[in-house]
Amino acid sequence: MRAVMLGFVVGVAILQQQAGLLSPLVLAIITSVVVGISFFLYRLTSKSYWRLPARMLLAAACGFVWASAFAHFYLRESLPAEWENKDVVLVGTVDSLPFHFEQGQRFNFAVEQIHADGLDLTSRANWPSKVALSWYGAMHGADAIPVTNVQPGERWQLRVRMKRPHGNANPYGFDYEVWLLEQGLRATGTVRSDKDETENTHYNKRLDGFVWSWSNLVERSRASLRERIHAALPQHAYAGVLVALVVGDQREIPQSDWTVFNRVGIGHLISISGLHITMIAGLLAGLVFYLWRNSFFMGTSLPLRLPAQKAAAVAGALMAFVYVALAGFGLPAQRTMIMLTVVAIAVCTGRTSGLFSVLSLALAVVVLFDPWAVMSPGFWLSFSAVAIIVFASGGQFTPRQDEKLKARMLDGLRSASLTQYAVTIGLIPLTMLLFGQISLISPVANAIAIPLFSFVVTPLALLGSIAPAPLSIYLLKLAHLFVELLAQAMAYFSGLPMAVWNAPLPGFALFLLAMLGMLWLLAPKAWPMRWLGLICCLPLVFQRPQHPDDGDLQITALDVGQGMALLLETRHHRLLYDTGPGLGFESDSGSRVILPYLHARGINELDTMVVSHNDNDHSGGAVTILKHLPVDTVSSSLNLASPIVLAAKKHRRCEAGQQWVWDGVSFEMLQPVSVSYESTKWKPNARSCVLKVSTRRFSVLLAGDIEAIQEDELVNSIPQKLKADILLAPHHGSGTSSTTAFLKTVQPSIAIFQVGYLNRYHHPKPEVFQRYADFGIKRLRTDETGAIGIQFGASLTTSAFRQENARYWFGR
Repeated sequence: MRAVMLGFVVGVAILQQQAGLLSPLVLAIITSVVVGISFFLYRLTSKSYWRLPARMLLAAACGFVWASAFAHFYLRESLPAEWENKDVVLVGTVDSLPFHFEQGQRFNFAVEQIHADGLDLTSRANWPSKVALSWYGAMHGADAIPVTNVQPGERWQLRVRMKRPHGNANPYGFDYEVWLLEQGLRATGTVRSDKDETENTHYNKRLDGFVWSWSNLVERSRASLRERIHAALPQHAYAGVLVALVVGDQREIPQSDWTVFNRVGIGHLISISGLHITMIAGLLAGLVFYLWRNSFFMGTSLPLRLPAQKAAAVAGALMAFVYVALAGFGLPAQRTMIMLTVVAIAVCTGRTSGLFSVLSLALAVVVLFDPWAVMSPGFWLSFSAVAIIVFASGGQFTPRQDEKLKARMLDGLRSASLTQYAVTIGLIPLTMLLFGQISLISPVANAIAIPLFSFVVTPLALLGSIAPAPLSIYLLKLAHLFVELLAQAMAYFSGLPMAVWNAPLPGFALFLLAMLGMLWLLAPKAWPMRWLGLICCLPLVFQRPQHPDDGDLQITALDVGQGMALLLETRHHRLLYDTGPGLGFESDSGSRVILPYLHARGINELDTMVVSHNDNDHSGGAVTILKHLPVDTVSSSLNLASPIVLAAKKHRRCEAGQQWVWDGVSFEMLQPVSVSYESTKWKPNARSCVLKVSTRRFSVLLAGDIEAIQEDELVNSIPQKLKADILLAPHHGSGTSSTTAFLKTVQPSIAIFQVGYLNRYHHPKPEVFQRYADFGIKRLRTDETGAIGIQFGASLTTSAFRQENARYWFGR
């Protein structure tokens, strides 16, 4: 059975790596062929060793076909391209717990009716039935949008501008598009102005206070629990942590806190995690076992009718269901519930002899209901942790029946220590493969945090969320106090010099070697030379980042939406040109895109960071990067009182004429001229740092946001220095840049446009984009290609992330 279950999961995982989906007819043909081959191997040969591969092959084919059918079903809904970025009127219900942030709120919306241009589009097939909406209220003036806080289960009519699913596409980055697909969200949208001045019509209005359904009832209950916590803990720093523990909503926890929690390795505790669900279910199961075994002290004979173990298993599974409901049936929580349900069924049917068999069945059932679970790091970490515990224990869980409490406590402490050791060591290869870092302080941090969260904070938070006032206030404040004390200790641990070990993400072969070494190390005591397992891990931990050869240059133009961010690498040096946009309070391209990419590459410091000018889409991530990564020098055109300048270890102004050479690659700053800093008439765009980088054969011109006047000044003052093979399109291809004279002088063969998908500025302007084509320039734009890689070596080569890593859900 284990081989069949694992084969099914492998088939599902293979499908999720495909660039396209096979048609139903082709899938049927492939299924028939595989079934035939499997039947031949299994039935027509007497060799038993053929039967296991036959089973796995058939199971993998079933997994591939099942995941394909699942994908076809969910992708059948799609926003028609002709309605993208156009206003429609939706009628439907608030389908999730809203998230309130500084600029407005976000929520899922179950669509019931669609109207546009006087037409009822509801009956049109395959329009999205559920969408993710943002309702902003931070604008001022004539375009201000009043925002009314929505509640789960309310029916609303809303005027919305919709887009097809689209997210930033970068190496090692979060795949927002597959996340939306997994959630069943087939479009995103923004709530627009409430009033149409031409028709004097108000669109945005609440139609019903509550629409009955089980899911709406669950979400409204979660909202009530969250409000109770907020009411008891106004302006408390870690109220968001308690909200996460009670209702599974992690969005209120600041990014700065997440950084600390992840560095010390306790991020898995800050939610309704598998650990907490299992703990709560286990506590109830233990209580039911005790009471059932004693027939609730009523003198009956309940264990004769149903064994206490089975009653406890059922009670634990039901408790898991209730607690997962508090998490809004989020997919990670669902996975734990399914695992516990499988275990409960195994106990009730008497099939608990093979723990690996139970685990394999749970793995397959989770993937059966959620084929995209294999794309989640949490999926692999949770199942791997359980598998490692089972492997390290030899599959035997037989607690001592010593009558003395002290002996039982010592035995429990020893067991917990060995389990923590096995999980910490065993997950090193997988953690390096997924995140490129290991928290060295994690064993100590978890030894403190796990019992505190499991037996103190979580029970207090749950009791406080449902207890009557004023008891609820006292319980929640006590829980908050423990979280605050723990957070202070974790902040200290996080600040230690060797709290985290970073290395580049390993290749799959290196990962398999390290995984084999970990299994060897965790093998039973009689296993020979277990210490050899550590040697297998050394290449994984001590590998070095890849870099270009002497005289060569590598550029990565990251997909940061409407903004600029490029990483330039020589053999021994790295320069970051611009840092992308800031996206809101404690959220920016630095934390979301740039730092994850650098850490995954094993890049732990920058030699220079150039911030071309002060506009948010170029400087938004700079402060975050400076906080979390050593940067030797910041070069910018910013005001000397700028927070970026003040945070820099060393700062110098960009000035024309600055030159340096790294590893045979020449760098020269072409603008702004020094006297421009003395003038107050220029906008930040006019002072953009323009950098030219040249190898022996090729060159690139990074033009920032200069406009026609600056282009003309450069063409007339230093035309001989402007010629370049690659041009970063000035000002994202706006209508005030990329003049004909400038393009004639630069003569690029390739132009890069770093622009956001359907951005509000409509960059690049169609006439400017066409101008590049008229000159025969190859045009690459990050909203279509994702991150762009450029290699300057003996030849000039480019790569596009969305093409080289194509997935069937891209652009769907």
